Amino acid sequence: MSIISVLVANRGEIACRVFATCRRMGLSTVAVFSDPDAGMPHVRAADVAVRLPGETSAETYLRGEAIIAAAIAAGADAIHPGYGFLSENAAFAQAVIDAGLVWIGPPPAAIEAMGAKVNAKALMDRAGVPVLGSIDPASATEADLPLLIKASAGGGGRGMRIVRDLADLPAQVEAAAREAQSAFGDPTVFCEPYVERGHHIEVQVLADTYGAVWAVGERDCSIQRRHQKVVEEAPAPLVDRVGGDLRDRLYAAARDAAKAIDYVGAGTVEFLADEQGRFYFLETNTRLQVEHPVTELTTGTDLVEWQLRIADGEALDGEEPASSGHAIEVRLYAEDPAADWQPQSGTVHAVDIRSDAVFSGLTRPGVRVDAGIDSGSQISTFYDPMLAKVISWAPDRRRAAAMLARALSDATLHGPVTNRDLLVNILRDKNFLDGRTDTGFLDSSAAGYAALVAPAAGDDEVRLAALAAALADAAANRASAPVQGGVPGGWRNLASGYQTKKYAAVGGSDSDEIIVRYRPARHGYELPDHPRVRVVDVREGGDIGSPGFEARRLRSSHLNRRRGSAQGDGYVVSLDVDGVLRALSVVQYGDSVYVDGPGIAVALRAVPRFIDPSAVQKPGSLLAPMPGSVIRIAVAEGDRVTAGQPLIWLEAMKMEHTISAPADGVVETLAVTEGQQLSVGDVLAVITEEGAQA
Repeated sequence: MSIISVLVANRGEIACRVFATCRRMGLSTVAVFSDPDAGMPHVRAADVAVRLPGETSAETYLRGEAIIAAAIAAGADAIHPGYGFLSENAAFAQAVIDAGLVWIGPPPAAIEAMGAKVNAKALMDRAGVPVLGSIDPASATEADLPLLIKASAGGGGRGMRIVRDLADLPAQVEAAAREAQSAFGDPTVFCEPYVERGHHIEVQVLADTYGAVWAVGERDCSIQRRHQKVVEEAPAPLVDRVGGDLRDRLYAAARDAAKAIDYVGAGTVEFLADEQGRFYFLETNTRLQVEHPVTELTTGTDLVEWQLRIADGEALDGEEPASSGHAIEVRLYAEDPAADWQPQSGTVHAVDIRSDAVFSGLTRPGVRVDAGIDSGSQISTFYDPMLAKVISWAPDRRRAAAMLARALSDATLHGPVTNRDLLVNILRDKNFLDGRTDTGFLDSSAAGYAALVAPAAGDDEVRLAALAAALADAAANRASAPVQGGVPGGWRNLASGYQTKKYAAVGGSDSDEIIVRYRPARHGYELPDHPRVRVVDVREGGDIGSPGFEARRLRSSHLNRRRGSAQGDGYVVSLDVDGVLRALSVVQYGDSVYVDGPGIAVALRAVPRFIDPSAVQKPGSLLAPMPGSVIRIAVAEGDRVTAGQPLIWLEAMKMEHTISAPADGVVETLAVTEGQQLSVGDVLAVITEEGAQA
């Protein structure tokens, strides 16, 4: 049977990725979408799309029967699961096959064998693959610490917890189980020894129905936050550093693991290695991995194409693909690393990441972008906050890192706060460039952590961005003035007082306000706080065309000229700084201002001259740091609490987040109930500090 039409039982970036290969192979495509995803790019990327009524994963993408019905209704003859959701659900795979559709994945028996990770370890042990033993939480002792709790049915960091105090184990097991149930529909968790500062190494495998198994390169995925990968690369620096036969032994263990379960299709065998190169089996992901592009770029292999060809009955032909060069992938998330990785939501006003390829390979050194969003996309609270994957390939690792850092720093990203600055800082960090990365790289106790999460733009660049924002705002005001609107300048015979505007860097506070003063003069602007800066030009729209800079289009089709429009206004501000000409674009959406230029990206918030008294919260108010739902409340009004005590648990983007007491005090007001949906800034509770007057 030849596959003709493929439904992707997923959303976002991975759905777009599979559709891209399907188009290249001449296959028809079908998307499914929840109500919040109705306007997302993956819906438009498919030939046809079927609505799954509802908002949450449980109502939509986790409903296997609804997805199968959608495939049949749309005339699809095959289902690709992507990753996450039902991709490693053996019952769903079997239901697809029973419905007469082609399942683009491994046999249900292989998924079943690896799905319960405790059983998987025992199976791998019998196959001669090195394993770490599992520990029953009920019988764990102090000698077993630290422990790592893991979800048996899934991955991606959900349902994972590190436990260093035995007294915390029951509560952490309960929380991990809730998170696993929400993400995978299965609350089963288990424990294993936690290896401090190990190396997360994984091997990509491909297996056909005729018994052939390929090991298609290895990847390093050690840089993680909350046990979810942030930076991945191929090949693994540790494997190159240790040398010897380590790579051959890893490949042999991965092939043995695949053969032990009669694996078919694309999969990944994950290992935890120490600095000496000793490695232990972690799990087998019976699906495509998020980080698969680094393997595609280093081996020239389209893994999705091979998934489709193997599902269509083709055999692996020739030798295992050889690797060349180095590839690095970063995951761009809507989250704030400096605020305990709080997920963000809202409108992506504008996004432009320059690339040499989209969802495909590279024929020369360059950057590939796999994105599930575009300008105007809404980032909801119901799903994973990953916006895009940006991947570079070059002949050597340092060049790949430099190219990727520059692509990120040059990107236009207007909307929710992202981890872009963190990624740029990692890629330029000396320890990273030297290949000294492990699973503790982003541990908040590690030296240099504060520098990694700090804004990539320095204080001088932020002040220059604020100046550009003020000048652009002044130009917009002149352009919209009812009298002499659009008349340049504004110089008068008798000098007026300085105009003043205030800004705060996003992520900062009003106590760190940047005050900009300026006034028009006979030969340009007077800038008392910027004596080394001369204003060359302020113009609406257009391209940056400063010397040495590649011309770059600033105005997207969604930008317009209406002052105060939610869609934004675009200006180019050219400044001479000590004889060096710099051109900066400024776009404003309400009070949010974005200043971009080659190698610089600054997000500002315009500080109003006057504050609405009704907007001032009562002292002691505990505010929701993110949109989400209340899943647990541990206090009542009148309770005494201590600083750091957990009070309320929120669920946002399939992760649990704990809200703790900021200081010792009494719960004066509890403003939420379990199940309540929240927006950013909603009042959760009011804590009156002990000794304070009510």
